[in-house]
Amino acid sequence: MPVTAMQDHVLIVDDDAETRSLLREYLQKQGYRATVAADGKALRGALETTRPDLIVLDLMLPGDDGLELCRDLRTRSNVPIIMLTARGEETDRIVGLEMGADDYLAKPFNPRELLARIKSVLRRTRSLPGNLESEAVKSFRFAGWTLDVATRNLTSPEGVVVPLSGTEFKLLRIFLAHPNRVLTRDQVIELMISRDAGPFDRAIDVQVSRLRQRLRDDAREPRIIKTVRGQGYVLAAQVEAAS
Repeated sequence: MPVTAMQDHVLIVDDDAETRSLLREYLQKQGYRATVAADGKALRGALETTRPDLIVLDLMLPGDDGLELCRDLRTRSNVPIIMLTARGEETDRIVGLEMGADDYLAKPFNPRELLARIKSVLRRTRSLPGNLESEAVKSFRFAGWTLDVATRNLTSPEGVVVPLSGTEFKLLRIFLAHPNRVLTRDQVIELMISRDAGPFDRAIDVQVSRLRQRLRDDAREPRIIKTVRGQGYVLAAQVEAAS
């Protein structure tokens, strides 16, 4: 099928040549533009010349593994990521999602299931509210606090570095990318991870509460992350993004 401007571009990163070939051929038949990379070096090279709409990223890669690559990608880009792995353990799945993956699929799988996941992730991410261009943002300043995106360090107004978990970092990053805009609970969940990630769905309010504690935000009368009754949450502060 000839490439058109309307085709979504999927970049497949997998060290197994047969898997790369099979998925590229299948996705091309389904109307996608599909390119492949065998490892992290090839992935970085591809990203220098192209900007995919979605990345299918294998967890087990030579050199930098999929988790490291996913974490690195998330410091520079919001491109949707679906992680693949031969290991289906819940721990691997949760770690991958905390690193910033949008969905997770265990091998072996039917290519039709991957296609359904790709469509779902693209549809979901495109329905979300627009945000600041993550590729250009290196740090955020808000209410006296500073978040360094590369190091994930949160620094208080007094200059004290406050540790953040992977989930807390991602949640704060979401709020900072949508300042003074009410985000529904469902939108926050969608921006955090895929909808089928149950443990996080049930704990989103707990995660907001923990983040408020990190920011020393009074739970009874929060000043930074406020609850909008019947709607969701809003980061009520001016945000300065530095590139």
